[in-house]
Order: sequence, then C-alpha cells, then structure tokens
Amino acid sequence: MLRYTLMRLGIFAGCFLVVWGAVYAGVFPRGFGDSNFLWVLLLALVLSAPVSWVALRKERDRASVQIVQKVDRMKSNLEANRNQEDAADDTARAEGQTS
Repeated sequence: MLRYTLMRLGIFAGCFLVVWGAVYAGVFPRGFGDSNFLWVLLLALVLSAPVSWVALRKERDRASVQIVQKVDRMKSNLEANRNQEDAADDTARAEGQTS
C-alpha cells in the first residue's frame, strides 16, 4: 500500500512539474493574480488522476488484494473473539443453572 501511495505521489509531482513548466512557458494560461499556484495545482491533479489510473493498474490491484486480506483477517479475528465470548457466556449460564 505504501508503494502505491508513493508511486501515486511521484506521478502527481511529475505532472505538477510539467504543468508548472507549461504555464510559465505560456502553453497553458496563467491563473488570475496570486492564484497561479492553485491553478497549477488543480491542473496537475486533473492530469495525474487518469495517468495514475492507467499506469498504476497492477499496483492498485496488488494493494487491493492486501487490503482485502487484512479485512478478512480482522473479520475472522472478531468472529473468533465473539465465539469465545459466547462459549464463556454459555458455560457461565450452565454452571449457574446447575447450582
């Protein structure tokens, strides 16, 4: 998961540099007044999203599998704890009824 996140940030940083260069070279229009940084940031976000979607498909699938495994493990641990509590509760009730 960390690898995917770092790769995604890398793609965004690359897009940010490309957009920044294109804006200052005059390829893309500049923002109004002091909003130029926000304009470059917005354009970089918009461009990096589809690039990440295509370029990181395999890495995203790997991260998804890891997340699903962790969630399944947590669910099984919770179910085991719940069953343990139910068994202890049943035992306590059975002992209480026989006395």
